[in-house]
Order: sequence, then C-alpha cells, then structure tokens
Amino acid sequence: MTRANKAFLTGGSGLVGGHLLGRLVESGWVVDALVRSSEAAEKVTAFGGVAVRGDLLDSAGLAVLMRGAATVFHVAGVNDTCPRDTGPMDRVNIEGTRSVVKAAGEAGVGRVVYTSSAAAIGESAGAIGTEDSVHSGTFLSPYARSKYLAEIAAFAEADLHGVDLVAVNPSSVQGPGRATGSAEILIRMLNASRPILVDTSISIVDIEDCTDGHIAAATLGEPGTRYLLSAKAVSVADAVSVMERVLGRPVRPRWLPASVVRTLGMPLAWVAGSAKPDAGICPALVRTLLHGHRFDASRATDELGVVFRPATETLERTAEWLIAEGYVG
Repeated sequence: MTRANKAFLTGGSGLVGGHLLGRLVESGWVVDALVRSSEAAEKVTAFGGVAVRGDLLDSAGLAVLMRGAATVFHVAGVNDTCPRDTGPMDRVNIEGTRSVVKAAGEAGVGRVVYTSSAAAIGESAGAIGTEDSVHSGTFLSPYARSKYLAEIAAFAEADLHGVDLVAVNPSSVQGPGRATGSAEILIRMLNASRPILVDTSISIVDIEDCTDGHIAAATLGEPGTRYLLSAKAVSVADAVSVMERVLGRPVRPRWLPASVVRTLGMPLAWVAGSAKPDAGICPALVRTLLHGHRFDASRATDELGVVFRPATETLERTAEWLIAEGYVG
C-alpha cells in the first residue's frame, strides 16, 4: 500500500542527497535510502533515514525496495570532470538512471524526481541557458555528456513505463559541507598567495535552495519537465571580492586573458593530468571554465516557488565553512 509521506532515495550519503534526506525526515517523511556500504548506511541513519541494501543496476531488486513509496528521489550519480575511465561514471549515471526509472514503473511509484544537471543543458558559448535551450552538440566534459545522455534515458524510460518524472538541473552546488569537486577550485583560491585566474561566469546554487527545488518538484513539478536550479551568475572577479571579505586581506590574483588560457592552458592541463591523474586538472576542466555558465532559472521560481539566494552569499557561506573546517591554511 502506497503511503503519501514515504519516499525512496538514492544518493542519500552524498552532499545533495544527504541534505535532501535530512529535510524530508524533518518534514515528516519516512525515507528508505539505498546504500551499498556500511559507511553509507551510517550516514543515512544519522540523517534519520532507513538504510536499505541494494544495487543501482538491479532494477528488479529496486522495484521490490520501492514498493509502498509515493515518491522516488534519484539523486545518486558520479560527478567527475576528469575521469581516467568514463565507463564507471556512465554505468552509474546512464544505466543506473535507466534502472531506477524502470524500477519505479514496476513498483507503481507515483512520482520520480530525477537529479539531472545544468551541464546537460549544453547552451552555446555566451548564451544564457534555459530548460528549452537547443543543445550545442558538443560536450565540455565527459561528465556533461554523461548527464545529457542520462537525462534522455530518464525521460525515455519514464515514457516507456508510464512513470511521472520531473527532472531538476542544478548548477554547481555549493554551501557548507562541500569540499570536493568544484569546491576544490575555491580551496585553491583561498590558499594561494596570488592565484592565477581567468575572469569568466560562475553559476552556482546553494545547497539549501537545491534541496528546496527537489522537494517542490515532488509536489508541484509538471510531469516530463526539467527545472534549472541556479542563482544568477557572478564573475570570478565578484568571487574574488567575496574571498577578500572572508579572509580579511587582499587576494591579488594574476589575471590571464582567456585567449592565453585557451592557447597554453589546454596543453598544460593535458600534461598535468597525465603526470598527476588524481589532481583534477585536465583539458575538460579548462574548457568548462573558459565556457562559463549563465542560466535562467525563472521556471523553478515561477512554477515551484524556489527563491534563490545570491551566489555571493553562498560563496561566502562556503568559504567560511571551509576555513572553519581547516581546509584553508
């Protein structure tokens, strides 16, 4: 029997999934969260969820676990701009998404909220991306390609199995608790005496606003629709001003023209990535930074009621947390 306040969640031990899990539990939801390890189970339990063992690629097994849930939140995914092997990321992001949506259909779940990515929008350079943007046809990174294909798979499976699916497309999620991925760029900036920077557009969404978007999509989202979740873009220069305010000292960056970075940065990033594969530096990262991102998230505001706090406020919150947690020397 389906319970209106019962949810099934993937990715509950991660940043986005963990915040979502905690908020759902606080709001009175009963949440079964998929886990594969004891460490993940401990995190899920700490957030107030019920840890259930299963495999993202086992759709039949997932369908059994999902029975009785009114909503599935599929948050699990791999976010890696510079993977040495794209296979594992594609399996989780694409095949895992296909498996979850198929399972939801077999379990008779009423609504699936799928965590896509703003990277799946694929807007042309210099354009403001919207949910209806025509994809440029090129991918800035293996991750962008993976999420683009995963979103197509999600909607295709939803149509095939009669699933009521809504996608949310967060830009770079930042806030207290984020110290990996794109937050590593912020850590480097905070620790460098004179960081080397190129001025581009930064689009981020606060973890709290991202969570609001997921919850609102579960009840207010239009089936078959995607919703961008993003604050208004800021420049790297604006971000530097925030860092100076938090640090209480000048940052004094060395600014490089985009043309120089495009000419020299790509081969240097390739060399750096080859020499230190775990450094998180590669041509895809340079392409992504040079492209910059600006998104119009008014659909989420108009239809879901999500109010996005300024990106500078989120950057400040993130930087203060990183300093407090000892990531900045």
